[in-house]
Amino acid sequence: MDILEVIKGIWDASGFAELTWRNIVMMLVSFVFLYLAIAKKFEPLLLVPIAFGILLANLPGSEIMLDTIGLSDPATMEAIEEGTVTAGHWYDSGVLRLLYVGVKSSIFPCLIFMGVGAMTDFGPLLSNPISLLLGAAAQLGIYIAFILAIALGFEPAEAASIAIIGGADGPTAIFLTGKLASHLLAPIAVAAYSYMALIPVIQPPIMRALTTKKERLVRMPQLRKVSKTEKIIFPIAVLCITAFILPSVIPLLGMFMLGNLFKECCVTDRLSDTAQNSLMNIVTILLGVCVGATANGETFLQTQTLLIIGLGLIAFMCSTAGGVLLGKLLYVLTKGKINPLIGAAGVSAVPMAARVAQKVGAKDDPTNFLLMNAMGPNVAGVIGSAVAAGFLLMLFQ
Repeated sequence: MDILEVIKGIWDASGFAELTWRNIVMMLVSFVFLYLAIAKKFEPLLLVPIAFGILLANLPGSEIMLDTIGLSDPATMEAIEEGTVTAGHWYDSGVLRLLYVGVKSSIFPCLIFMGVGAMTDFGPLLSNPISLLLGAAAQLGIYIAFILAIALGFEPAEAASIAIIGGADGPTAIFLTGKLASHLLAPIAVAAYSYMALIPVIQPPIMRALTTKKERLVRMPQLRKVSKTEKIIFPIAVLCITAFILPSVIPLLGMFMLGNLFKECCVTDRLSDTAQNSLMNIVTILLGVCVGATANGETFLQTQTLLIIGLGLIAFMCSTAGGVLLGKLLYVLTKGKINPLIGAAGVSAVPMAARVAQKVGAKDDPTNFLLMNAMGPNVAGVIGSAVAAGFLLMLFQ
């Protein structure tokens, strides 16, 4: 037995032999995300599974996203259906590739929406309907990013998928991209969820730059108490009205309103509890790890990916600015009764954006409690981003 051949065989079979600079870069990215999630506590429920998914997919020799049946390639799937290519066994695919079906088919995003709906209180929105305008204004980045993406040479369907990152809504971004540009699902999903998790870093500088101290010190009146009847009627009415105008939004908005109805009708407490806790936690784990695992260095580190991430950041920043600027206009029109900071909560990351508005306001006045007033635009933003996705889907599908 040649000892050198044995050593060479061991080396060739090890992960070191397959390690590339792309793997190293993506592993470093996963470590940064883990640091932000664990040490800085930036939305750890999102960043920890995403970061670990990135790590799993980029460990050399990992076959955790191995695709033996063409799940990741529409052309391969079409060839299999035509009989020109023989598919492998589904059970030979990597475990996360099989779970990824839940992402690509929009099962996971819709289930996430049900859980978010069960945790959402429309009371702040119903007691202050002007919040709807702030939620709509905070979708500005979607349309700006769409125009920029078209200018950079992306196809309209691709541009629409990239632009939806500006809604700060990961499930909606996955839902729309899966329908319009599934080949871009990996960078768009990672960008959308990363920016959602980094809201406490991205939004405050924009909010402070666009507002004066006088505006940030505005104390808003206490919200009126909303009746249970209003809360039960609202999700049903919004769903029906929106569905007749944009049927394409039914999967997302329907699951969102179903979850909310579980919460508000008071006769389905067990279903509401399951949607809010067990189901939401399970799907968050699966969705986060699968989204992270799509960020394989060999396919992820490309110029197109960097453009998508950059456009997503621009979209998110413009959405934040749109909400704040409309808040400033309402501040003037109401003679100082609206604090512009709550406009930044119009992006649909619930309740992260509302907490950031509260935190920024509290820096100037620790006794100023903006959270409940910010929740109005925040839940309006969820509806707004879903409607924007339905509109784009109607145009380009």
